Amino acid sequence: MPPSVISQPETLGSSKTQCESSRDRHYDISVAIVSFNTRESLRRCLTALEAEGKELAMEVFVVDNESRDGSVEMVASDFPDVRLIQAGRNLGFAAANNLVFEMARGEFTVLLNSDAFLRPDSLQRALEHMESEPGTGLAGGRLTGEDGSWQPSVRQFPSLLNDFLSLSGLAHRFCGSRFFGRADRTWADPMKESDADWVPGAFSIIRTSVLRQVGGFDEAFFLYYEEVDLCRRIKAARYAIRYWPDVVVVHLGGESAKSIPHAVRSNSGAQLTLWRLRSGFLYYRKHHGSAAWRILAVETGWHAIRFMRNRVSTRPERCEKASESRTMIALARQAWRETRGGRYSPPKPW
Repeated sequence: MPPSVISQPETLGSSKTQCESSRDRHYDISVAIVSFNTRESLRRCLTALEAEGKELAMEVFVVDNESRDGSVEMVASDFPDVRLIQAGRNLGFAAANNLVFEMARGEFTVLLNSDAFLRPDSLQRALEHMESEPGTGLAGGRLTGEDGSWQPSVRQFPSLLNDFLSLSGLAHRFCGSRFFGRADRTWADPMKESDADWVPGAFSIIRTSVLRQVGGFDEAFFLYYEEVDLCRRIKAARYAIRYWPDVVVVHLGGESAKSIPHAVRSNSGAQLTLWRLRSGFLYYRKHHGSAAWRILAVETGWHAIRFMRNRVSTRPERCEKASESRTMIALARQAWRETRGGRYSPPKPW
C-alpha cells in the first residue's frame, strides 16, 4: 500500500492569507514527526508544538508507520491542521522521514520524535540560531527527562574505542573524564553550546537546502544510526553540527519500542538490540569498509569475557549477567549474518 496524505491543510501557525496558493507559500519551518503506536505521547507532542508555532509560519507532518492504537484517528480528529501521512506499513525512521523531506517547503526542517516535547520558546530559539549561523547545517538542543535529568545530547561519532568504553562500563564509571566520557561528552558543561559530531534524532533542526544537497536519510537504516550517518555526510559537505543548550526538549525515549513484543532490549528497556546491531554493522561497513568486522569482535569479545567471568557463579545477579552476555553474542552473530557483514540491509520492516 503506497503512502497517502489524508489531511492536507493550507497552513499552521501562519499569518498569511488563506487565499494564497499553498504551493507558493513560504514556511519558516517544516516539522517531521514519525509515529508508531505512540498515540498519547504524540498527542502531547503535537499540543506542545502547536503552542510553540503560533508565531511561526510552520507546516507539520505526521507519518504514521501503520499504528494500531488509534493514532491516525486521534491526529485526524484533534489536529486537523496537521498533514497526516499513512505509510501503509512500517517504513522505519529513515524512510518515513524521507517522505516528509520530499514535501517540505520550510527553509528549515525539524525532526521531532513523537515522545519529545518542546519547552516554551525552544523552537523560536532554534530558528534564530540557524538564521544567525549560516555555516550550520544541522543542530540539536538539550534533551532532558521528565524530571529535568540530563540525557546525552551532543556526541562523538562511533568508533571501536568509544564502543568499547561504553560496553565495558568505563564510560559510565569515569564519566567526568575527557577520555572515558568522550562518546557522550559527559565531562562537558551541558549549559555551554558547542560543536558536535552528531546529535540525537529526538530533536534536530536542519537547513532544508543542506538536507537536499546531501540526499536525506540513507534508507538502508531501518532504525538507529541513521542520524549519525546523516550528520557525517553533512559534516563532509563542510557544514557544522551544533548543540544549543537553550533549546530544551523533554524526551521520554523508547515509546515506540515498547509496543514491539518479544524483542530483546538494552538494559534501559528502550533499545531493540538486534536492530541496533544490524544498523551498527551497516554503519561501520559504509564508513569504515573492511574494518567493520572489528566491531563484531569488540561486541562478541567483551561479552565472551563477561560470560566466562559470571557463568560459574551461584549469585543470581551474576548468573543474569552471564545469560545476558550469551544472548548478546548470539544476537551479534545473527545480525552479522543477516546484514552479510554490514553489506546488506534486510527486507523491511525489520
